[in-house]
Amino acid sequence: MSTPFIPAEVRHAVELLASRSLIRLVTEIDDNGAIPPRRLASTLPDLSTHQLRSASDTARTHGLIRVASGAGLELTDSGSELADLYDAMARWARRHAVPAPVCEFSRRIRHVLDLLAPSLTTEHGDGLVPLSAVTGAGAAPDLARPRTLLIQWLAANPQVARAFEPEPVA
Repeated sequence: MSTPFIPAEVRHAVELLASRSLIRLVTEIDDNGAIPPRRLASTLPDLSTHQLRSASDTARTHGLIRVASGAGLELTDSGSELADLYDAMARWARRHAVPAPVCEFSRRIRHVLDLLAPSLTTEHGDGLVPLSAVTGAGAAPDLARPRTLLIQWLAANPQVARAFEPEPVA
């Protein structure tokens, strides 16, 4: 499977998906269920009010969470699939002890996204750059599954790769 992405799309998607506050929000809801909006700060006390607002706004804008009547913030299907993608990336990173043998979940996700990003861009319009060209032959087969899952997720959620243009001021 290959879906070519231009470098700007990859950069935008990686920055969005590697956001520590977004990772924390998505994985918390995935692990523990819906979060009432008023309980968000106490559920994720390590994030500032600004980080929480930004993460929830970003997640809603990109269709990752929704507000369910009576339940609070819950994952959409896309959000649930993103949580599964995060888990697959973190498993790969733990298995390879990167970026360090012991580190925060969100750092592992960032590291894997940074490894995969160069392989998602087009090369002369001929399709995706081979994974081995950017990671070395040893890691390529092992990273193939997280890469495939990422490509599938991005293809199903193209809004994440597109930078939203601000509305013109009248």
